[in-house]
Amino acid sequence: MYCIFLYFLAKILCIMNENQQRIFVVDDDPAILELVTSNLEMQGYAVESADNAIDGLALIQQNPPNLIILDLMMPNLDGFTACQRLRQNDKTKDIPVLMLTALSRTEDKVTGFDSGADDYLTKPFELAELFVRVRALLRRAGSITLSQSIPEILHAGDITLMPESREIKIDDRILRLTPIEFEVLHCLMQNHGQTVSPGTLLKEVWGYSPEDDVDTIRVHIRHLRSRIETGDKKYIKTVYGGGYQLIPDGFVKHAQTAAAA
Repeated sequence: MYCIFLYFLAKILCIMNENQQRIFVVDDDPAILELVTSNLEMQGYAVESADNAIDGLALIQQNPPNLIILDLMMPNLDGFTACQRLRQNDKTKDIPVLMLTALSRTEDKVTGFDSGADDYLTKPFELAELFVRVRALLRRAGSITLSQSIPEILHAGDITLMPESREIKIDDRILRLTPIEFEVLHCLMQNHGQTVSPGTLLKEVWGYSPEDDVDTIRVHIRHLRSRIETGDKKYIKTVYGGGYQLIPDGFVKHAQTAAAA
């Protein structure tokens, strides 16, 4: 009987380990690395780590995790370059990346998002905020993403959004979107013609709504515009002081307002 008990206990532990979310942390500061790793483990995650980006990338390639937490200011290979390499590799291009850094300028955040980061948290940080960001990224990357929970095809004006393939059709063009691009566009499309505030986008897409974190939205809107807009025809309108509107039939931006946007 005791052997049978041990057998089933091992089976249960094996199933739990298979379902456990895995996080890889890369930071050259041993104090931060220990703080983040130990506290994430106490939250129930399986955590691996490296103290430099070169070793981190090699280990991530061998066994890709569910989420990567990446410092920026590291010797030999910085976090911006490491994130770009992750996005260029088929095995790691869709893994969510949270940048954790002391660089707090808007320009640094823009560079971080441009390099492929999904979220950006500045040091010093509250552990509770780190946990919220981690849960939001894992939820979006997991089995209950927005595209899977709302599988119907959405159509308005020139735009057709296809959740199952995460593609958008604009006139004769078909583009495959990243998870963030898809969910930002999905939120705008569900409210097309209405102004969607940055706080609403943060809550719907990232799962949190900090009042002062609008850089995240600005950068991803810029990326989305560069993907779907061509020539003079625009689809995402900035409503200053309010947020963003999706205009499904498109509009032409007047020359005097183009520079301001």
